Amino acid sequence: MPAVLQSTLAFLVVLGVLVFVHELGHYLAARLVRVHVEVFSIGFGPAIATWRDRVGTVWKLGWLPLGGYVKLHGHERPEVVVADEPREPSRLSLAIMRWRGRNPRPAEPRPVSVEPTGNPNRWIPGRVFHEKPVASRALVVAAGPIANFLLAMVLFALLFATAGRPLILPIAGDVLPGSAAERAGIRADDRIVSIAGAPIASFEDIQRIIAAHPAETLPITIRRGHATLDLPVLTDARDSGGRKVGMLGIRGGQVEYQRLSLPAALVGGVTQTWQVTSETVVGVAEMISGRRGTEDLGGPLRIAQLSGQVAQLGLASLISFIAVLSVNLGLINLFPIPVLDGGHLLFYLAEAIRGRPVPPRAQEYGFRAGLALIAGLFILATWNDLTHLGMFH
Repeated sequence: MPAVLQSTLAFLVVLGVLVFVHELGHYLAARLVRVHVEVFSIGFGPAIATWRDRVGTVWKLGWLPLGGYVKLHGHERPEVVVADEPREPSRLSLAIMRWRGRNPRPAEPRPVSVEPTGNPNRWIPGRVFHEKPVASRALVVAAGPIANFLLAMVLFALLFATAGRPLILPIAGDVLPGSAAERAGIRADDRIVSIAGAPIASFEDIQRIIAAHPAETLPITIRRGHATLDLPVLTDARDSGGRKVGMLGIRGGQVEYQRLSLPAALVGGVTQTWQVTSETVVGVAEMISGRRGTEDLGGPLRIAQLSGQVAQLGLASLISFIAVLSVNLGLINLFPIPVLDGGHLLFYLAEAIRGRPVPPRAQEYGFRAGLALIAGLFILATWNDLTHLGMFH
């Protein structure tokens, strides 16, 4: 199979799974709070296939498979709810009003919204998105990113229970010239047994202990063949984020896969998802602060290229790749940028505090700014992708 075709098919599989799970989260949450879902679409543009289920939701498969959406009843028409229309205050609003010494009055009953005459579609009483309490709307919006995090946990747990969890053994693959390890006499293929009396089970244990002891002499026990040696090592030190961290100067080599029991795999899936999330947050924070360049920011072209490369490594690698991307998709959607789910949640938080929705004009300006920011990031990511592919230098 040609590399371009393989990358395209792998990209469609990866993107299809991520979008379907994300939109499924919105769909299930909407059903939970009794909001009617009009359309569930994977892809954009004219439908290749379409069908209607028993509750009236239209399921579509668009010809442009670069995303998807869930259309909620009344979500795209905020005029269903008048901006100054009284509504039942949230618990947070009531608490703030009591703290300020105000006596909150109960909201007057509202008439059921009705679709204007002449439109064949009519509002379904009690199933309109904007008529739901702010907590219910926030749940529907947050359910998409939550579904992506849950998908990552499940996929990581599945891998750990079947293929096994990768463990980098505490064996020196390479010893860097002039490093602390070379000065102490550590050689390639030496296995580090303990550092300062602490037993070493993985390469991560070495990194964790050495990083906490910059420019210190530590007794290290190694196993070389059948011999066991004790070596004093004076660690190197470097600056990282305004603090000193220790360095040994070796690279990990051998990887061992340990198959976990189902309970341990579930715990490992949660732990691995949290680790990928924290590393992504740290990376984004470093880009914003300027401590890290933006050349690592990739877009659809980079994802498509990596999808094809990872697919060649086997099903386990592809599943792991989907899990990592699922974490990134869920995290990005939670950023407080209007247009994204996080931006909607920010507006709902303001509504809960104020006791009424954010004015439509403020929302409009926010969405315009968010759309401009997303467009700028997309252009930057595409430029990085083209540069990475060798089209620009």
